[in-house]
Amino acid sequence: MRPSTTVSKLAERLSFVVAAVLVLLPFHAILTNWVGSNFGHLDAWRIWKEILLAAALPFVFWLVLIDKKLKKRLATSWITQLFGLYILLHITLGAWAYAHHEVNKTALAYAFIVNLRFIGFFILCAVIAAKSDFLGRNWQKILMAPAAIVVAFGLVQKFLLPYDFLRHFGYGKSTIPAYQTVDSNLDYRRIQSSLRGANPLGAYLVLIIVALGTYFRKNLKFFGFFLLGALIVLFYSYSRSAEIGVAVALGLLVWWGIAKKISGRITIVVVVAAVVLALGTIYAFRNSQPVQDTLFHTSNVSTAPRSSNADRLQSMKNGARDIIHQPLGRGPGTAGPASLRNNQPPRIAENYFLQIGQEVGVVGMTLFIVINLLVARELWIRRNDQLAKILLASLVGITFVNLLSHAWTDDTLSYLWWGLAGIALTPILTGKRGAR
Repeated sequence: MRPSTTVSKLAERLSFVVAAVLVLLPFHAILTNWVGSNFGHLDAWRIWKEILLAAALPFVFWLVLIDKKLKKRLATSWITQLFGLYILLHITLGAWAYAHHEVNKTALAYAFIVNLRFIGFFILCAVIAAKSDFLGRNWQKILMAPAAIVVAFGLVQKFLLPYDFLRHFGYGKSTIPAYQTVDSNLDYRRIQSSLRGANPLGAYLVLIIVALGTYFRKNLKFFGFFLLGALIVLFYSYSRSAEIGVAVALGLLVWWGIAKKISGRITIVVVVAAVVLALGTIYAFRNSQPVQDTLFHTSNVSTAPRSSNADRLQSMKNGARDIIHQPLGRGPGTAGPASLRNNQPPRIAENYFLQIGQEVGVVGMTLFIVINLLVARELWIRRNDQLAKILLASLVGITFVNLLSHAWTDDTLSYLWWGLAGIALTPILTGKRGAR
């Protein structure tokens, strides 16, 4: 068998593995929770994807080694260079934090996985897509087929199933809550579908709704109903940050669509008018009970001891204070979801960027922001490509979500978005620029 044939077959098989991971990701939480609750070792089941990808890494590394051009482009790309610095910073501060008893082994390992997995998956997908066009040809099916099931299950969950239906899959106090509410008000139960919570569902739907926004004209009947269902599920997730993120992302799609057809001045007028109309509508209905409950979370009948708004604001203040007092960071695993596994009190900033600052300092937070900006720039260069356009618009929306939550720590969103970004930015490695 010739070397080129061997490489093609290997790349194609690796593409199948990546596609399987991407398809299963939206059901990761419900499946692993169900299996773990029945057979035990929940954390071991949760890392099934990391095990698969770790097994694939040696083969991907070999693909890079035998291709001198690919190896050179990886080494000279600003994105991969910053990835390397970001990883090195995590390892250095992680070793320091562990040596000074700031973090235990479990929290440190969990932080390495959660904070760095998107880097490995981005590069893995980019290399594989450079050697096989399977992922580039089939990303629409890989993304949208599971999303249709997620949306359908969310609608059934809202209108047909008992509110605690997920307890049959092992959901509960010791795993994932079987249901969530707005400020402990059972009249406003939040949809979480097959994801691990209502906010992760909302963040995931930012990507899906943006994709549907570019699709529905092709088949108005099918994709129109699909989009409507996704918007209904998003609404009943009561994820305010995701709702705003979707609005911003869809606004960008509209802006890019009409900017070429009308003058910049008219575009600005239209955008300002839309913003004023939206704010005016919210102001007009600000005193209605549903708006107070679901948008402002200021219900007078809530049984929660404290407003979620007050808790979130205080968490952000604490996170900013930590960064000011420790600008070098306290180490991976000392903040965010990983800190729940640490021996010290957890630090949840309710802001992903603040979490990174708490862990790896101002330098780490700056590196992560620059990585996002460079990826956004590359997506902008290829904005005529549908996948790149979807990812760019959704990145803006998801970034807003991350200002009010730890969205990038969710397995589904992190792997899915950054994996698709690796596929979309394969031209970085192949040397092609602009749209495909």
